Amino acid sequence: MHSFISETLDTILKTTKSFENVVFVLPSQRAGIFVKQRLKEKISSGFLPEIQNIGDFIEQVSEVNKIDSIELLFHFYTLYKSVEKNPDPFDKFSSWAFTVLQDFNEIDQNLTNSKDLFIYLRDIQRLKKWSVTGTFKETALVKDHFSFIEKLGDLYPKLYAFLKENKIGYQGFIYREATLQIDAFIENNQHKKFFFLGFNALNKAEEFLLQKMLSAKNTDIYWDIDQAFLAKNQQTGRFIKRYQSTWKYYEKNDFKTIGNTFSEEKNIEVIGLSKNISQIKYAGEILSKLPKLHNTAMVLSDETLLPITLNSLPKNVAAVNITMGYPLKDIPSSNLIFSIFKLFLSQEKLQKRAENLFYHKDVIRFVKEPAIYELLQVEKHAIADEITAAIAIENNTFVGVAYLNPFLKKLDAETQKTITTLFNPFSTIDDFITRILQLIHLLKEDANQLDKEFLFRFYTIFIQLQNLHANFHYFQDLKTLHLFFKQLIGTESLSFQGEPLKGLQLMGMLETRVLDFENVIITSVNEGVLPANSQQQSFIPFDIKVEFDLPTYREKDAIFSYHFFRLLQRAKNIYLLYNTEPDVFGSGEKSRFVTQLEMMRDDIQQKIISPKVVTEKTALKEIPKNETILASLKNLAEKGISPSALTSYLYNPMRFYKQKVLKIKELEDVEETVAFNTLGTVVHETLDELYTPFVGRYLTAKDISEMLTKTSRLVTKHFKVWFKNGDVQTGKNRLIFEVSNRFVENFLQQEKTLLQDPTNRLKIIATEENLAATISVKGLDFPIKIHGQVDRVDELNGITRIIDYKTGMVADTNLKVPDFTKIREEKHHKAIQVLLYAYLFTKSKNYNFNAPLEAGIISFKNLKSGFLSTNFSASRVKEHSITEEKLAEFIEEIKLMIQEIYDINIPFIEPSDLKY
Repeated sequence: MHSFISETLDTILKTTKSFENVVFVLPSQRAGIFVKQRLKEKISSGFLPEIQNIGDFIEQVSEVNKIDSIELLFHFYTLYKSVEKNPDPFDKFSSWAFTVLQDFNEIDQNLTNSKDLFIYLRDIQRLKKWSVTGTFKETALVKDHFSFIEKLGDLYPKLYAFLKENKIGYQGFIYREATLQIDAFIENNQHKKFFFLGFNALNKAEEFLLQKMLSAKNTDIYWDIDQAFLAKNQQTGRFIKRYQSTWKYYEKNDFKTIGNTFSEEKNIEVIGLSKNISQIKYAGEILSKLPKLHNTAMVLSDETLLPITLNSLPKNVAAVNITMGYPLKDIPSSNLIFSIFKLFLSQEKLQKRAENLFYHKDVIRFVKEPAIYELLQVEKHAIADEITAAIAIENNTFVGVAYLNPFLKKLDAETQKTITTLFNPFSTIDDFITRILQLIHLLKEDANQLDKEFLFRFYTIFIQLQNLHANFHYFQDLKTLHLFFKQLIGTESLSFQGEPLKGLQLMGMLETRVLDFENVIITSVNEGVLPANSQQQSFIPFDIKVEFDLPTYREKDAIFSYHFFRLLQRAKNIYLLYNTEPDVFGSGEKSRFVTQLEMMRDDIQQKIISPKVVTEKTALKEIPKNETILASLKNLAEKGISPSALTSYLYNPMRFYKQKVLKIKELEDVEETVAFNTLGTVVHETLDELYTPFVGRYLTAKDISEMLTKTSRLVTKHFKVWFKNGDVQTGKNRLIFEVSNRFVENFLQQEKTLLQDPTNRLKIIATEENLAATISVKGLDFPIKIHGQVDRVDELNGITRIIDYKTGMVADTNLKVPDFTKIREEKHHKAIQVLLYAYLFTKSKNYNFNAPLEAGIISFKNLKSGFLSTNFSASRVKEHSITEEKLAEFIEEIKLMIQEIYDINIPFIEPSDLKY
């Protein structure tokens, strides 16, 4: 196929026979590789020309070395402190300094008169403060902003003078200096021939330099533009049209080169898909259908999709060259580094630094990091799991290095020392960085090749930070280092190594400059992505940028328009994929570039692709019973089935199967906030201890008053037992502690009020008593044991009451059971529990039913309702008394449930109407 590089080289070779003193200057380093390859194919022998990218060329002209952006920031802060009386701390400074440096860069690249610009900016801000009345109310924030704008004019010349003195600089500084040195450079390089290939949008400095080079008559420029893009209303050729019409060189010389390939026959498909994942997956399908990929480019307009793309490439992609960097923030090692920061930042936030204790979740997160988890292995035994389990069992919200030492002693000496040192208090930032470097050094020993690359990149970053801190001492605390590190890895990336001339080319839009491909797939061709949105990070307002001829979003739109259409002009098969789903603000529609393309050509195929939806019948989870399960159920029958186990079966048979057959326990976790079941246990245990001394006796109001004096002490005692190592002195736990205390006190006050009436007589028969009974079920050749613990049995005015305490909300409707055949319904589950307790009591005590018997609940959230007894009446006239006949009818229903549980033909099936 035709390519700009190939066509241009053919033209150059007609007049140039030797490349010994020839220099090619290109927009990117990557383009140089392709130029070199095409030259090898076209010339049989001789020297290859010197090939440079534009940045290196201008750096050579300026005789200034480019400074690293991080080092520049530190030097800038030093200068800023010399200007500002009350300077911002380094972490706050770094949040705005990058934007200021970017503005300085634009000012220099476009040869703007910085003094005029900053005076103009200052005067506009002063005008904002002007008032007819002479009064302008300034808030602290507004005053600070005005002061900052005034300082910009002082900061720029200070920084410029510093860089000039040290012969170092950012890109814009280098460009401005190059314009001062260009005459000397031309003088020294008259014997050389320069070719500039494939440029488009030049800044003012580049325009000046290239026109100077052209006037020396040893330079040629080959533009890459199609005739179709030079039309009057075409944004794509905006810059090149201006150069053609305004540069003096082109008044007497030909303009090279204008092509006419865009109008040739092409296969163009514009494909709409829902969401990013669908686009990437469909792009994979397109690639899988292409016979050859050596001349194919997949361009990601949204480069954040690179990780998804790498996981979605089809099997026929044997070789891939990736021009984008993999974001450092997305690689696994970054999570490890952040977990170390989190250990100490949380320690400081929770004020545990003096005790050197760490928040348990941060410790678990650290030891569960894949690299650390692997490191903490002894003969395939995971020490990280041991630490996690121990913390959960002992309910340790905070743990220290002394707690971890017994576990770490199982490791080899070097690993133990490195991990222990990491958890020890650090005295300086340098000490902290050294520990991370030691850990990276240890991890690299057993890391695979890819992980070593990740670790090495972080190693170089921390070495750089350590050196900068040693020279400048701007990291005053860990928080500052953390914020700076977070900013740093948000902009840094890990470069891929590959063979640039083989296989699929996976690239961003800017990397396509000068290059041509037969097959082009572009993803995320949406407004706000291609072109990007109009928001720009700058302290220079839009109208001032226009006044001083600085680039705005309009110029950047034109640049991307050129890159987009230039990439299409020689391609044969073009696939433009866009997201059909607008974003939350309603924007994100198909890119304007696609609409422009549709107006320029009438051979575009439009497609909307929807993922294949495979309708699957959602079958409920089902576990068929076998002999092994029945054996386990028989064992359960011997040990005993509790009322709560039966209601668990009614609610969800699958949960019953997991808990009682498979014996799966809930995951142990640290209980930071008092759980509801812990609250309930504390209340139960407190009441049990208070009432146990009075079992078999009639209570008096005086007895209750005595209990009230013990309440707070006993609640505290039981919290220490059931909320192990927990803190109930502050926060939400303090509130729950007070609620528990109030539950008990309010209940005792209610009991006291009851007993202050001399007609009431209350006798405690039992508290927290374990009861059991066996029943025979039709079809089973073994008895079924039912057991349970009754919270309280008492006798009030001759009525025996079976009482279940509930700390949750219970209403009298929960205990209404007029029809036992409907007792399986969820609203009756509480009634099942108390009626089973009543059955167990009557069987255990051989109850003769001569005295009235009731069973019910006391709800601590509904104490005003008092004792809520089961109600067997369907009418308004309540019927609370439990008779032998009613219990017998109830137990028959329970036997049917048990028959179902033990029937081998009835599987455990998850209900379709589960709430949770």
